[in-house]
Amino acid sequence: MKLTNYFKHFLENEVNLNSTRIDTLDDRTEAITNFLKTSQQFKDKFLDVIPQGSYAHKTIIKPVKSTDEYDADVLLFIEEFEDWNACDYVNNLYKTFKGSIYEDKVSRKTRCVTVKYANDFHLDIVPYLERHSEKYVTNRHEDLFELTDPEKFTEWLDDKNRITKHHFVKVVRLIKFLRDYKRTFSIKSIILSTLLGQQVNDVALLEDPKCYEDVPTALYTILRKLSSYVQSNYYMPTISDPGDTGENFGDRWNQDGWLVFRSKIIDYSEKVSDAYEEADQDKSLSKWQKVFGEDFKKPDEKRSSERRMSDGSIVNYADTEQHLADLGIKEQINSSFFVQILGRVSKKAGFMDFKLASRGSRVKVGRSLSFNIKTNVPWPYEVYWKTLNRGQEAIRHNSIRGQIVKGEDSHSETTNFRGNHYVEVYILKNGVCIAKDRQSVTIV
Repeated sequence: MKLTNYFKHFLENEVNLNSTRIDTLDDRTEAITNFLKTSQQFKDKFLDVIPQGSYAHKTIIKPVKSTDEYDADVLLFIEEFEDWNACDYVNNLYKTFKGSIYEDKVSRKTRCVTVKYANDFHLDIVPYLERHSEKYVTNRHEDLFELTDPEKFTEWLDDKNRITKHHFVKVVRLIKFLRDYKRTFSIKSIILSTLLGQQVNDVALLEDPKCYEDVPTALYTILRKLSSYVQSNYYMPTISDPGDTGENFGDRWNQDGWLVFRSKIIDYSEKVSDAYEEADQDKSLSKWQKVFGEDFKKPDEKRSSERRMSDGSIVNYADTEQHLADLGIKEQINSSFFVQILGRVSKKAGFMDFKLASRGSRVKVGRSLSFNIKTNVPWPYEVYWKTLNRGQEAIRHNSIRGQIVKGEDSHSETTNFRGNHYVEVYILKNGVCIAKDRQSVTIV
């Protein structure tokens, strides 16, 4: 059985990085940003600090063991220093931190400077620059500029998330949890995300429009495809960077690690399939627990308009979110049609404009957003929009919104409250919703 509510409860309580840690991470990133943009060394070359990797992709998970810690990567986007060699970027960034309040927290690696905080996480700051119309990070040990495009990788992952109805990142978190909980295989997160993402495509929806309809179904579908893929590859295949840099991520791994991963993915895929296909609820739960542990359990059924805040206070708020059914609108999604929201952050004095998808849909408070749609639905059609605010600030202000309103092909918003929000669009033909899309908006 799917046990969809069990998965929701498990993700929220055992897997997802909790809101306090996320707020702390965002605050630390903001402090690093302000420090670097005003530093003597970098202030004249500073462009931005950009989350990358699991931080941008929203696939960071809560530390599974008490000895675990989580890490976050950010790019220090700067203009090129004409008189610097590649090795100078990390070394001079390290010197900047070393001569500051971060002196006792900082160390350096091949491509980044690491700031280690007293609790369970560290932040890697990676120098990132454009030269000759290409993007590069720097390798201090080999004194090399290395071609990269993490923003394109983030867009690629965002596309996979859209195809799976925004369940892909949850599947990645679940498999990362499985890796850290079982400790039976080891794989870098970027390689795992790439291998999982390679199993997702629109063709699967044409074969089965419901193959990604919820988290357990998406997990079942993607793991089965990954199992088939690894079974057909005894020797580690080329794992190409989706950012089109030409890099083979397999160079960061080895054949022995691949064979262990291959064996375990086949095993876990069989166990997930067995749990998913089990018709008896109690037996299915027992089988899911063999995969994820005893903390995968029945959720609390209570629903309330009360929310306990991180400071312990309880706030009442109006649950104003609407669904199409509330307006009497039928939903009959047609897989031959599509609509995609193209979100963009508008330019502001001292800040760059950028595509939301290229930055993991992250944006700061006080920015203006524009949303346009791309669709193959033939005219005439109707467009409806929904903006849902989530998070403690929106709840405190009793402004979660979520009403569905008729609109045009474009839509505008401003970023007012920190939290994980989203904008959703619905395309109606003859009064029936035949295509929809969602754009996440994480305000920090």
